[in-house]
Amino acid sequence: MAEGGAPSQKTFRAAANPEPLAEGGFVFRRLIIFAAIAAVFAALAAPALAVRVKVRVEGKTTTIFGAAEPTLTTGPNALSALDAASVAGEFYYHVRTTSFGPFVDQIGLYPGAGASGWSYKVNGAAPPVGADQATLDDGDIVLWYWSTFTDQGGSPTLLLKRWRHSKPRSRKADRNCYQVLSQNDQGVSTLATGARLLVDGRSVKTKDGRVCVGKHRGLVRATLPNAVRSNALR
Repeated sequence: MAEGGAPSQKTFRAAANPEPLAEGGFVFRRLIIFAAIAAVFAALAAPALAVRVKVRVEGKTTTIFGAAEPTLTTGPNALSALDAASVAGEFYYHVRTTSFGPFVDQIGLYPGAGASGWSYKVNGAAPPVGADQATLDDGDIVLWYWSTFTDQGGSPTLLLKRWRHSKPRSRKADRNCYQVLSQNDQGVSTLATGARLLVDGRSVKTKDGRVCVGKHRGLVRATLPNAVRSNALR
């Protein structure tokens, strides 16, 4: 694996090292200084950017934060969203500086190792840039998760959604219906055949990724071997 770990966290920064002309080098340096001063004033004058996004963090063995995807006020990128979640959930994460930029190499108890480590998605897809470069808009959904990487990409993530029969058999039988989608790195969704719903201490097998669970009290979640557990719904 190349330095920097998971491709979804990499940020490529092209080298920029312009050489001043032999004549006029002093002027060139003055322009750089003036540009730097202007950038500082612009940064001080600009209001702090903040967005409100939904955040969830799925660990190697359990959910670390936000099964039901609470809304947090955070900075403008996916790395800021992780930081906001760590404050709200009081969990540890570590960022390593690499040639590609900041790289999250540990969340909670587990550091990345071998072909497994930490990745993230925004609205179901893994951006091809580092988390510090993945800008967010109000209402986005940010997922950080433990992933195992293969030639086909990272682990698929599960998305749980409500579902309604096109031909309901009865109101009672078809109450509280859900469908489970499996999303790849590009955010392409397919029905998660074989997924199970966990609800009120029982496990309900879906049929082609869909099932009705009837009346229940607690949250509903979906699981599937070799996939990241889903969000939780009431």
